Amino acid sequence: MRCDLVVIGLGYVGLPLAVEAGRSGLSVTGLDCDARVVARLNDGTSHVDDVDDAAVADLRTGGFMATTDERVIAEAGTVVICVPTPLSDHGGPDLSMVENACAMVSRWLRPGTLVVLESTTYPGTTDEVVLPILEQSGLRAGSDFYLAFSPERVDPGNTTYGIRNTPKVVGGYSNACTTTAAIFYRKIVDHVVEAAGTREAEMAKLIENTYRHVNIALVNEMAIFSHELGIDLWDAISCAATKPFGFQAFRPGPGVGGHCIPIDPNYLAHKVRTLGYPFRMVELAQEINARMPRYVVERAQQLLGSHGIALSGAKVLLLGVTYKADIADQRETSALDVLRELRAHGAQVTYHDPYVNNWDVDGEPVPHNASLATALEQTDLAILLQQHTAFDMHEIERLAPLLLDTRGATHPHPHIARL
Repeated sequence: MRCDLVVIGLGYVGLPLAVEAGRSGLSVTGLDCDARVVARLNDGTSHVDDVDDAAVADLRTGGFMATTDERVIAEAGTVVICVPTPLSDHGGPDLSMVENACAMVSRWLRPGTLVVLESTTYPGTTDEVVLPILEQSGLRAGSDFYLAFSPERVDPGNTTYGIRNTPKVVGGYSNACTTTAAIFYRKIVDHVVEAAGTREAEMAKLIENTYRHVNIALVNEMAIFSHELGIDLWDAISCAATKPFGFQAFRPGPGVGGHCIPIDPNYLAHKVRTLGYPFRMVELAQEINARMPRYVVERAQQLLGSHGIALSGAKVLLLGVTYKADIADQRETSALDVLRELRAHGAQVTYHDPYVNNWDVDGEPVPHNASLATALEQTDLAILLQQHTAFDMHEIERLAPLLLDTRGATHPHPHIARL
């Protein structure tokens, strides 16, 4: 049966796109290699933070079906690829899932179909990797089918901006491809921005996240020397943020997490290295941000030591282990490296997080206490890694024997240290 859209990859990017397309009146089919994800969605159950079960149920009512059968591609007017692009062991992007998805599309591609890559990658991927695979179908991009890149801009947990009201950048292999992709996305989003081409659209995504990566590294490095200089960096940033022009506030933390900021800039650095020289700004930012979990543990050791307690054998409670506040997503969370550093120093680590009931790290489960009050009473030191809205900060400040605040959420007190 003919459908308007097939979404390949039903994760944090693909599923919200499928839901918004369904709300817009499009007929949607989801394609995923994970049979468990497919079964859950067909049962009306979501596995993604930003999509609740009711949204999936509504999508199913509108005719949505999830499947592992690639033959559905043959019936699609548009195919959007939303598969992960993790870093490889060599530090560049692992495009194996993109390549596999494109191979599936190539086997079932029909004339007139629009194919869009949304997976984040380095500039040139659409033309240099995706295009040759799709043209193994015998069809030619720009004449027989349409090809474009449109960077995903999903922000998990953001209740203000979603798929529809976040401007959508599209860049096609040809002008006709750009126009066709823009027409498609205007059915789903309020505002479409047409890029000069695929490389410009690919670059736009990397500019966005490299900007954040570098500025986070800047304030993280400032946090280290501000502590040694006796400067309250949090207060200084708040003062700077009163300037109504020329400044955007970034704040330090225990590291960077999620799929975007710690990973995406490396795609650009990888591409630049093929030109024969490094992307020094990104590499330095990566070095600084990667250092922060170790610095957090150093500060924890100092705080404990100032109260006569050794880190080895100390009971340390981690508060919030997801990469971002108010979501369950743990991808690339800095809590992992903080935990590993604490374990290496012999600390007895537990955690409390209302979004994470089970947490295994390196094959070893981390003890979890469902009661925040009990967890605080049973620890020597609490480390606030993520400031979930559900956390009662007054209770944490009152009950924690010692508290290291990496989010600037607390008030000055002898038993509290801020990063």
